[in-house]
Amino acid sequence: KDLHLPVAVPEVPSSPRHEFPADWSLKTRLLFMSSQPFTWAEHLKAQEEAQGFAQHCRATETNLPQSIQEPKLSTELRCAFQQSLVYWLHPSLPWLQLFPRIGADRKLVGKATPWSQDEALLQVLMSDWSVSFTSLYNLLKARLCPYFYVCTYQFTILFRAAGLAGSDVVTAVISPTTRGLREAMRNEGIEFSLPLVEESRTRKQKNSEVNSETEVADSLKGGNSLEDGEEPAPSSDDDDDESFSWLEEMGVQDKVKKPDALSIKLRKEKHEVQMDHKPESLALVKGTNTFTLLNFLINCKSLVAVAGPQAGLPPTLLSPVAFRGGTMQTLKARSINAKARVHLAYEDIFSLEIVGPVMPHSLHALSTLLKAAQRGAFSAVLYTHEPTAVFNTDIHAANPALNKETVGKDLTACGLHPKTLDQLSQRPTLGKSSIRLLEMKDYAYIWKS
Repeated sequence: KDLHLPVAVPEVPSSPRHEFPADWSLKTRLLFMSSQPFTWAEHLKAQEEAQGFAQHCRATETNLPQSIQEPKLSTELRCAFQQSLVYWLHPSLPWLQLFPRIGADRKLVGKATPWSQDEALLQVLMSDWSVSFTSLYNLLKARLCPYFYVCTYQFTILFRAAGLAGSDVVTAVISPTTRGLREAMRNEGIEFSLPLVEESRTRKQKNSEVNSETEVADSLKGGNSLEDGEEPAPSSDDDDDESFSWLEEMGVQDKVKKPDALSIKLRKEKHEVQMDHKPESLALVKGTNTFTLLNFLINCKSLVAVAGPQAGLPPTLLSPVAFRGGTMQTLKARSINAKARVHLAYEDIFSLEIVGPVMPHSLHALSTLLKAAQRGAFSAVLYTHEPTAVFNTDIHAANPALNKETVGKDLTACGLHPKTLDQLSQRPTLGKSSIRLLEMKDYAYIWKS
């Protein structure tokens, strides 16, 4: 270390490729490939499966060696693999696929939905869901749950505990949103921002400032500076009434139809409506406003579809840790062996497929296991649930004074491995995209988004 560096400068890892950036999008499928077999991930013994579940529930920290010589014989590896596949879900309706919810109508057509015809059953389902949602929020606030997702048929919400993604307060990001939802939130007194819209506005403002500075400089060079008493050209931001004053001077103001207040309002609202259902409509709610958001969602009628295959079905809650009313589930894993043609010869290619709602902590945990089991060499294709890719936006909620050690200490009981926690506490760097390809060579990561 350079002893002359000021203490305030954060440590930068010498090789950033030894860790990949946090990916806050939900994945529907992972496909890992390697030249080493995945036989260690097959046919877990009953004892190993049970041990994996116990390790998950007790948040046991597993630290594997850098390389495992005989992965198939490593009970520790197989138990840790089972542990990494666990997630918690509500509601649990085994005959229905409850993730993804956006665009899932086709898959749910023809499935039994007894609550859609039974008002009493519908109320019980929603009441139960409210209890589970509140339980998750309370765990999050107490930093006993790091984050969780609320998946509705129209939008997804990611709630993150204070200390994650570079924020020192609880945050909730909602995507995609509509003008109707944003208006309803405003009416409820929920303060929120639109980070991508504000970023775009700031960028345009900077560009216009640069352009105007250039124009002024050019005019000064060309001797076109304003004479005394000469007025500058009117800006495009002038009031609508003033922009029609020249018509009055010509005496034709009555013959030209002037836009009424409604037209002006519609024109202003057009930009807001244009971003509906798009990544740019991402809304950020911070601090105590997240509690107001919780109450708003519990009472929000449009949270649940009133018609179609998802009618009356409460939103899906996904969490890395147990919560009231949550059901323990496991991601589905299967290994496939195939032969691929490489330089006129066929070579064995081994793959491991993981299917289900893969959350950020699972991706990190699985990658860490594979690093040890596959001797530091594997590649993975990641299938993103597209509406959630925008959750990788840096929401500018970072506190420069946020102490990493304090963050780690405060979240020690949240159920995540310290290395996973360290990754998820970093500010997001992927923007509106997500990791599509993750590759490890000689224990170092390369990724493409």
